[in-house]
Amino acid sequence: MIKGGQKKELQEKQLSILISQPKPETEKSPYYDLAKKFNVRLDFHPFIRVEGVPGKEFRKQKVDILNYTAVVFTSRNSVDHFFRVCEELKLKVSQDCKYFCITEAVALYLQKFILYRKRKVFFGADGTTKSLLDVMNKHKENEKFLFPSSDSQKKDIEEWMKANKCEYATASLYKTVSNDVKDILAGTLYDLIVFFSPSGVKSLFENVPKFKQNGTAIGAFGPTTSAAVEEAGLRLDVKAPAPQAPSMVAALEKYLNDLGKK
Repeated sequence: MIKGGQKKELQEKQLSILISQPKPETEKSPYYDLAKKFNVRLDFHPFIRVEGVPGKEFRKQKVDILNYTAVVFTSRNSVDHFFRVCEELKLKVSQDCKYFCITEAVALYLQKFILYRKRKVFFGADGTTKSLLDVMNKHKENEKFLFPSSDSQKKDIEEWMKANKCEYATASLYKTVSNDVKDILAGTLYDLIVFFSPSGVKSLFENVPKFKQNGTAIGAFGPTTSAAVEEAGLRLDVKAPAPQAPSMVAALEKYLNDLGKK
């Protein structure tokens, strides 16, 4: 970030932004439109990767997947690894099983694995944990919930099920691992680094334990990521989703516009 930077300075210096996600698969990504519009350098380097827990290792958790009547999904990763483990263990999930998803996008992703129209699939109204729990609350009677999760999963859903005396089990099916991005961070002094998960923030400090923000702006997508940034003692400069910025691209556009007006 250029503190007190004038519009002229913004135009003369090409800002560099590090997006801590994989590079978009298509050139039609709105990120590229953003880079062209503002003449900024965008680098994509994922700070974390997801590794599945092998089926044989999952067995040690002594969770019988077929014993549960409903499954709670909070991400596409949880969907992928749930059905991967079922395939590895040769388990056929009942057609009567219910699926509770945090967003409609995650719910629709189930089509990759099931006949969507013939299954009972529910999702939250606005993508928040609260809206998901509101839906689960309407169906909690006589349900046995299975919650596929990662090793770093937030505990709020599990705490809700415990508080509401639901019959449930958590299943650790995948884990997040920090990527080595030391050379990336050492090679360029980025004006802005954007995070999409608390694990990404954790990876930053695992790679650079003595990281100092100084003039670098920090962006975060999602409330848990924003909280992780602030809990790490960093200043949060770009936040999404927000009323005028539903996506990270929209938040970055607003930030760059405001920066150019100074």
